[in-house]
Amino acid sequence: MDFLTLAKERYSCRKLTDKPVEPEKIERILQAAIAAPTAKNLQPYKIWKITSAESMAKVKKATNFTFGAGMVFVVGVLKNKAFVRPFDGLNYADIDGAIVATHLMLAVKAEGLDTTWVGMFDAFKLQSEFNEMQGYELIALFPVGYAAEGATPASRHFERRAISDAVEEI
Repeated sequence: MDFLTLAKERYSCRKLTDKPVEPEKIERILQAAIAAPTAKNLQPYKIWKITSAESMAKVKKATNFTFGAGMVFVVGVLKNKAFVRPFDGLNYADIDGAIVATHLMLAVKAEGLDTTWVGMFDAFKLQSEFNEMQGYELIALFPVGYAAEGATPASRHFERRAISDAVEEI
């Protein structure tokens, strides 16, 4: 599938099955995520792969938005490991994390799976459940699985601004 098709066909799937995801698909998803560019290649991120029933129960204490998936990826960043732009002090950790998360999200779709970017979670609760996440700013959570029967894009998914409205040539 070419990139434009992938970008257009990916949607926020909020109805997933808990069917186990094949290890080779998980490996390719993670390879795509770590191929993401980061400022000065400092790679200030961590990805947690959550698959056990015990760990999924902990995730569910922090969010109601796992949509039936049997696994979740969490992306976090370390602010003190990221590039800081010297002109204005902008810390690139969140930007780097978002780029990694986007690679991960698109790779999920490329593997024939579905997900949605979940921002509605209690980061403090997640960190209290998983000591490994302490000290990280948690960017996103991705429930991953096969789309369940009846899963469809949200009604506004296909509404996009015109290029002429979104892009200005100067």
